[in-house]
Amino acid sequence: MSWPVALLVKKGSRLYRRSPCVIAAWISDHLVFENYATRVRVAAAPVTCEVLDACSEWLTEEELARLLPHYQEKSVRTTLHQLVRATLLQSSQRIDPIEENIHQWKHWQPSAAYFHFSSKDCNYEPDEALLVRHFHALASRIPMPSSVKRYPQAPSFSLWPPAGDDEFRKLLLSRRTWRQFSSKAISYQDLSTLFWLTFRIQAWRDFYGLGRLAFKTSPSGGARHPIEAYLVARNVKGLLRGLYHYAAETHELERLRDLPSKRSLQALTPTQDWCSEAAAMVLMTAVFARSQWKYPAPRAYRVILADAGHLCQTFCLTATSLGLAPYCTMAFADSKIERLLEIDGVSEGAIYLAGVGARPEDASPEELVVPNPDVPAVASGSRPRRATKAANRGSERRTS
Repeated sequence: MSWPVALLVKKGSRLYRRSPCVIAAWISDHLVFENYATRVRVAAAPVTCEVLDACSEWLTEEELARLLPHYQEKSVRTTLHQLVRATLLQSSQRIDPIEENIHQWKHWQPSAAYFHFSSKDCNYEPDEALLVRHFHALASRIPMPSSVKRYPQAPSFSLWPPAGDDEFRKLLLSRRTWRQFSSKAISYQDLSTLFWLTFRIQAWRDFYGLGRLAFKTSPSGGARHPIEAYLVARNVKGLLRGLYHYAAETHELERLRDLPSKRSLQALTPTQDWCSEAAAMVLMTAVFARSQWKYPAPRAYRVILADAGHLCQTFCLTATSLGLAPYCTMAFADSKIERLLEIDGVSEGAIYLAGVGARPEDASPEELVVPNPDVPAVASGSRPRRATKAANRGSERRTS
């Protein structure tokens, strides 16, 4: 029998129901259940499936025992409490917020929902020496995969070096991830330019009379642009320190709250304290309904990740063109960012993080970069004779 949960909880009753976020798989010959909302994983006997199946609606202990008459009531009660501790069953006295709202992802369940929620809030190793030992041990068992792929038996044709806009080429080649920043503030003008060229809606297009599709400098699947940008302003000349939301339509910053403490900012990027040393951090979130409405297939979740990547590359290139020091990272604490922004993590969730600061005078990422010896120092527009011959031979082979 299904009862209004709020009413029964108010009377002191306790009900149980299968979590809507449970998946099962055989891993190394073990049947494993995982609640991707709570990220709890346990191995259990196949009979667990029978108990979970019986709990599709809210039930009392007594009702569950009657549905499983071939098991002793004490055994059913013990199993029920174990499944509650493993979060495979919900208790009416405590429901996880993600489980409560996961119906918003119904078309993207279980594949996209499982990937998104189970991969949140990862643990990061802060000890670099331990990491070095780990990777050396790993490489002794499994060699590090090559960074390139070749077809040695296939005919090859040399391509020419880039021609055209020399400034654009220099911009692309000078983009680096910076991990050190000057204590100088970045200007309000540079911040404005950065957001205008990265996140601002530049144009609109009608969508069958139902609404408008936004156009920005970066592409977005179906022009849905699910990504929102929040600014953590630490050291921007002319801007009060604090947390802001960027209004993409009007090119305005909406102040949400004062600047969090240094420790709170560091906690947003575990093991990467340098992120919060930049003049500004940009917390990117996704409003999932924008994409879910148009694309019910879970593949659309991939598109959201690609959208975030497009925007972040535009952000980094624009910052580089302004002579600033940008960075981007996926090593962030999802839930802490969502609590800071006061979003639920289901309808809107953290998806990417970037930042920017003034360049230091005594350090550069180039110090760690080794040039590719196969890249010739050729002036823009010139064509090596050898490459031309190879290209001509290729043309002859293709037409023969």
